[in-house]
This record gives sequence, structure tokens and C-alpha cells, in this order.
Amino acid sequence: MSITPDFLAILRCPFCKSKVQLKPDGSGLKCESCHRVYPIRDDIPIMIIDEAVIEEADAQK
Repeated sequence: MSITPDFLAILRCPFCKSKVQLKPDGSGLKCESCHRVYPIRDDIPIMIIDEAVIEEADAQK
């Protein structure tokens, strides 16, 4: 995964402007507030609202 901690620190959810976290499996970036998951394809985060999937809050574990 080529997303550095510095880059991750500045990324925000385009929908609600909250912080995002890298999913444990590295498949996407999950918003802390609205629980949208933005996919990562070819090491590039796809930060487009229409591409995001909303996960349940309990599904992060």
C-alpha cells in the first residue's frame, strides 16, 4: 500500500469532510463519521461519493 501516514492525515471524506482511515485489509478508506468506504484501485484512492459504499458501524471489526 502506497498511502503514507502523512497523505492519510490530510485526506477527508468528500461527503461530510471527516477523517478517513485505511481499512485493515487495505481495500479502501473508511470515513469515521458517515461510514462511507472509498475504494482503492491500483494504489489510488477513489474519493468520489458515487463510488463509495456505506458500511455499518459494527462492520469495521
